[in-house]
Amino acid sequence: MSEATARANTRADLVRFVKSNLRDYVLLLALLAIMVFFQITTHGTLFMPVNVTNIILQNSYIVIMALGMLLIIIAGHIDLSVGQVSGFIGGFAACLLTGAMPFATSIGLPFKFDTYSTIAICIALGAAIGGLQGYFVAYHKIPAFIVTLAGMLVFRGLELQELNGASIGPFPPSFQALSNGYIPDIFGFQAFGAPFNLLAVLIGIAVTALMVWSNFRERKNQQDHGLAEEPDLIFYGRNLLIAVAFIGFAVLMARYKGLPNVLVVMFALIALFVFVTTRTTFGRRVYAMGGNEKAAKLSGINTERMTFLIFTIMGALAALAGLIFAARLNVASPKAGLGFELDVIAACFIGGAAVTGGVGKVVGAVIGAFIMGVMNNGMSIMSIDIGWQFVIKGVVLMFAVFLDVYYKDKAR
Repeated sequence: MSEATARANTRADLVRFVKSNLRDYVLLLALLAIMVFFQITTHGTLFMPVNVTNIILQNSYIVIMALGMLLIIIAGHIDLSVGQVSGFIGGFAACLLTGAMPFATSIGLPFKFDTYSTIAICIALGAAIGGLQGYFVAYHKIPAFIVTLAGMLVFRGLELQELNGASIGPFPPSFQALSNGYIPDIFGFQAFGAPFNLLAVLIGIAVTALMVWSNFRERKNQQDHGLAEEPDLIFYGRNLLIAVAFIGFAVLMARYKGLPNVLVVMFALIALFVFVTTRTTFGRRVYAMGGNEKAAKLSGINTERMTFLIFTIMGALAALAGLIFAARLNVASPKAGLGFELDVIAACFIGGAAVTGGVGKVVGAVIGAFIMGVMNNGMSIMSIDIGWQFVIKGVVLMFAVFLDVYYKDKAR
């Protein structure tokens, strides 16, 4: 084969691969473009270390709930109750921590729970709530839209009742650390005349090295079995981008207070859900259900149990998100959770999840969540009216769904 023919084949493979994965690359490029746009329009404020930290804290609970919502959407369902479940759990945690439980005081038991007991009880309660809703969807075949719409109303009402229409707080420092705490700086390093959290950079380098090593190992395995489709140029470029992004992010965090505790929790959950959706039988069954539930059932998949489990997982994640939100504000408010479900669902659809189910990636949902988060943060810094913020987010969501339908029609 001549050199010219080899180059032509390489270009053809590159074009073919990009076309088949266009949605993923468009999504990443869109996030980068939005970040550059707001970095310029906010005169450099967006990438200031304190603001990057704020973006993480402001969007952590959305990202966490988006992981569970992705499973539900892939399976062909929807959950409208996640915002109010998270608000209800946040209020319930406040009652446990402060001893303001209405039923407890009425019978003379004004006791308080410690932070760890509260977290365990609340996550278990969230899982039970999700499981209850999943039970009606799975075993009684009531559409998830109706079940979770009813749940949204029920838990909105319960949130108002448990808080009696008032905010409850503050919380113990150990609970606040769930959202507002940071991995401690053990080196006491100084750089440019200011504290510099060297541990954050070392963790960033270690995580980057682990991710790149994992990617190379997976590629070698694909090559050994003749399954490698990604061209070398894109593979090496992608890993270089990962290294620059993660180490650069770690340096930014190090210049402020280091890595927030909630970031560690969020990253661990993302890694777990990537593994579950790509490497486990459970993940493959969720995709099979979304692709064709009847065929999945005929192939031996217990679709009822799967539906029950994914709603249970969603409930637990909504509870965790509610705890993080309450810890961040150091108060439980009757308005907590309002509209959260819109941002969560939008993150999944912007991230490439198909409206009809069967399609979606964890990384896409996370990118979608940060697209929404960066837009919210950037528009707030620019003092754009809240009404126009809703308009812009609605247009972005509509455009994302349009792209999903457009590329699906082209593939037929």
